[in-house]
Amino acid sequence: MKKTSTRLADGRELIYYDLRDDTVRDAVDRRPLARTHTTSEVRRDALLGDQVAIASHRQGRTYHPPADQCPLCPTKGDRLSEIPDSSYDVVVFENRFPSLAGDSGRCEVVCFTSDHDASFASLTEEQARLVLDAWTDRTSELSHLPSVEQVFCFENRGEEIGVTLGHPHGQIYAYPFTTPRTALMLRSLAAHKEATGGENLFDAVLARELADERVVLESEHWVAFVPYAAHWPYEVHLYPKRRVPDLLGLDEAARSEFPQVYLELLRRFDRIFGEGEPPTPYIAAWHQAPFGTLEEFDGVTRDDFALHLELFTIRRTSGKLKFLAGSESGMSVFINDVPPERAAERLREVAS
Repeated sequence: MKKTSTRLADGRELIYYDLRDDTVRDAVDRRPLARTHTTSEVRRDALLGDQVAIASHRQGRTYHPPADQCPLCPTKGDRLSEIPDSSYDVVVFENRFPSLAGDSGRCEVVCFTSDHDASFASLTEEQARLVLDAWTDRTSELSHLPSVEQVFCFENRGEEIGVTLGHPHGQIYAYPFTTPRTALMLRSLAAHKEATGGENLFDAVLARELADERVVLESEHWVAFVPYAAHWPYEVHLYPKRRVPDLLGLDEAARSEFPQVYLELLRRFDRIFGEGEPPTPYIAAWHQAPFGTLEEFDGVTRDDFALHLELFTIRRTSGKLKFLAGSESGMSVFINDVPPERAAERLREVAS
């Protein structure tokens, strides 16, 4: 992997990740852009104890442009985009309309390929490995920013999810706090550790799932399963078998095997609802240990956390979506229409 860092016309950082070491990246952003101005602010909810990002500048972000005006495609002649070069393998750049910025963190866009009509599932294993290397590198770099406590790499796929740019891409949020979902996991870790005299909760959960009927696929270094208490109609958790706190902790064997396993999972997701159905909308979310202090979570260290990816769709059956209505949105109590055992069975049925 070759990494080349440059700046866009408005001062934002852009980084090329290339498969070839001899690739030269010297294209200049020719757009007449003014310096980016953001109004991102993080406010704490006194009753719930969580944080809300207020980012009014995002109202003006790019919304469903035609393919020939996609800002994530490479620059071609006089059609200028966010990527100055005429081609690329993987690109990461600071979001022009970030939810978090400055002392409130940082947001980046990850373009998986220059092919506008591709998807992550259509990447080669070599391309998918390059994306993994880019996620890992950005996790390392962002973790050293003084305002950053947790790094979240994710992909939103499909208009039903709320995606406004059709080009295959994901995002990275670098939060200035530990996210509420991670905090819940850490509290459960601490309680289980105390109650069992030191047993790790992630290890216990993984052992139980490996012995049950919800395993979707298993390789030497990875296992994917539908969790016992799945929130979403089709939800898969992907774990490395050796517990590590973040992407930086993966060894070469796990990194080499990841593309094959993950691409197979994504391709199965696109086959869940049968032939002729539109691509399955999904969210793919990496959960990594926070880089800040964990003092508030009694007895828990970063090494107790288990890196894992959660992949789920909001489509519950052909032509129907799972909406977060009263119980889910109002009380955070999920109601799942698809038994996790049946979801796992279906994801095994559609294997390549």
